[in-house]
Amino acid sequence: MKQHTLAAAALATLALAACQPAQQQQPAAPAPLGLTAEAFGTDTVDGKTIGLYTLRNANGAVAQFTNLGAKLVTLIVPDADGNMADVVLGYATAAEYAACDNATQKGEPFFGATIGRYGNRIANGRFSIDGTEYQLCQNEKQTSLHGGTRGFFSQVFDVVQQGDTAITFSLLSPDGEMGYPGNLDVAVTYTLTDSNSVVISYKATTDKPTIVNLTNHSFFNLAGEGDSTINDESIRIWADAITPVDADLIPTGEMLPVEGTPFDFRAARAIGDSLASQHPQLLLGNGYDHNFVLSSPAGADGLRIAAQVTDPQSGRVMTVYTTEPGVQFYAGNFLNATQKGKSGILYPHRSALCLETQHFPNSPNIEAFPSVRLNPGETYSHVCVYAFSAVKK
Repeated sequence: MKQHTLAAAALATLALAACQPAQQQQPAAPAPLGLTAEAFGTDTVDGKTIGLYTLRNANGAVAQFTNLGAKLVTLIVPDADGNMADVVLGYATAAEYAACDNATQKGEPFFGATIGRYGNRIANGRFSIDGTEYQLCQNEKQTSLHGGTRGFFSQVFDVVQQGDTAITFSLLSPDGEMGYPGNLDVAVTYTLTDSNSVVISYKATTDKPTIVNLTNHSFFNLAGEGDSTINDESIRIWADAITPVDADLIPTGEMLPVEGTPFDFRAARAIGDSLASQHPQLLLGNGYDHNFVLSSPAGADGLRIAAQVTDPQSGRVMTVYTTEPGVQFYAGNFLNATQKGKSGILYPHRSALCLETQHFPNSPNIEAFPSVRLNPGETYSHVCVYAFSAVKK
């Protein structure tokens, strides 16, 4: 298979002129703005060709995607001094993504992935609609996680819309797949704006009552992909409570106020500040792996601010907005230096974080949680924005 050095190739384009002696330097052709496409290796998955799609904006930011799992593969943004770095974890080839086996937890199948039909966990892989019980794929002990072994992260999407600033992936999930009812038509649109924001818009329709909870599972390190830790990055989360979990990381149905706990990020502080705490929820999650109940008001566009992460080394800032009621803050607890990334670096423990905007885990089984039911004639809609900026160190 042809190897693609993703972030390195994009960064090399930006620095091409600097690689030649001054007296021989030739003007480098600028990288094209808008969308370009290429093969992401030579193999196929499910008989479909895997592509790599690149968006570039007017500020030099680069975002790369693959139709395998509708994944965000690369995201290159500037720091406070204008230096560019890739801030998401991922693999160098489609084959490496495809080789990840969620059933045996080999590799990390969720890097950058679109997660569905149901992001996060459903207890015992069961739920009921109108008196009919559905049994889902149980791929984490007795739990159904991220849609099962054949969740959207492992499927090949069609590319149905291409433009200068956005790309749309579509998928038909058939009735009964992984145990879910209804034929579900899904569209995921990524937009790279000239203000260095990645906007993800999800749409879905069904022909039978079902449940839907789509999200993105990108792993971020604002110091750059391959940096050793995110513990020194500061985070603020606009949430007054979390949904505490049991030993299987399933919400108990309660709301736990964050005040006076290691989960109080209402004011920005370093991620690693409280990791040594013996708080029962930190012990159960092996660190932060919890759904935060957002308390910020939604604007006229339905978006509310969810979280903001700042890296003290680079000055990069990521601000997350969402139309959803919750965000899962996961601090890379299960990265273990066995996942070799696209730059050839092993990703160590807690070297990235995820902020997955979502409805709450196990919502179909907890009546007090916001509903995730989707009926025929309705359209599921969810928007998430990862907005990047920088502040002087």
